[in-house]
Amino acid sequence: MSAPRLDPESIIPLIEDAVAAPSMHNAQPWKFVIRPDTAVLELHGDPERAMPRADPDHRALHLGCGAALFNLRVSAASAGYEAVVDVLPDPLAPWFLATIRLRAAADADRDLAALRPAVRSRHSSRFPFTEEEIQTPLLDALRAAALLEGCRLVVPDAWHTETVLGLVRDSEHREEMDEAVQGETSAWTQSEEGDEQERSDGIPVSAFGPRPSGRSAPVRDFGRSRPVTGRGWAVFEKHPHIALLGTSEDTPTDWLRAGQALERVLLQATADGLVSSMTSQPLEWPELRWTVRDPVAPTGHVQMVIRLGYGPEGPATPRRPVDEVLAVI
Repeated sequence: MSAPRLDPESIIPLIEDAVAAPSMHNAQPWKFVIRPDTAVLELHGDPERAMPRADPDHRALHLGCGAALFNLRVSAASAGYEAVVDVLPDPLAPWFLATIRLRAAADADRDLAALRPAVRSRHSSRFPFTEEEIQTPLLDALRAAALLEGCRLVVPDAWHTETVLGLVRDSEHREEMDEAVQGETSAWTQSEEGDEQERSDGIPVSAFGPRPSGRSAPVRDFGRSRPVTGRGWAVFEKHPHIALLGTSEDTPTDWLRAGQALERVLLQATADGLVSSMTSQPLEWPELRWTVRDPVAPTGHVQMVIRLGYGPEGPATPRRPVDEVLAVI
């Protein structure tokens, strides 16, 4: 095992995989720094891409950066590296989220490397899923994926699923009455088809999915308050399959851990032929978040509500180029 000088050119493919991670409103709130002489790669949060109204404590920002960190670990393992991660290395620098030391390893983590094909094919799908049941072995694999990252994934029963979906609808109404939250959402939402070629972040119109016909859909409707030419209507699944990802505590360290677990679950789901989306609206309101927790499960603090199933894959959303997110020092 060795720790050679980092070659920035060899790091670029790893960063390209890292930035394929999901983040709130696809804000991509991460920065990477290479220190070649010390063989250290740094991950920083980007405060300019924070959402002070919807995410005042930056919990969601940490989750997105944690997901990017996990993708980097997957890509490193696929390239034959061991990634040694130290989270929050400087208590006086809260935006300094992690250091990653890459070491050439003959026995790189094969389980991580096996997930790499899913990194680029995983996309959030805001389209209707089928009513097909998800078999227990697949759910067990997703639970195991969360446990490997120190988190728990709980599949709530039908009663609690309806409770969570009711909270989603409640949070939608709250957002409609909060101009500051609406403003943040609009800032990260592309309103016209032509915007997709101009922006490298945010949610493009192609990823909105159809408007729900009848009851609310179990996904965030980014086109709820703005008309989009040609956007159709569809009936969403009557009984959505959701899972709750949780941690025992609720600190920045836990948020980064949850982000890595989230991405591991999503990549495993993709590898197993499932499609997914995330439903975070009720977690953005402190008075609703605790109610999302399953009272009979050891979830602790819910960090994400994940919708799973079978259906159309979501379209790829834009990503910032490497030269915007990577600095060499």
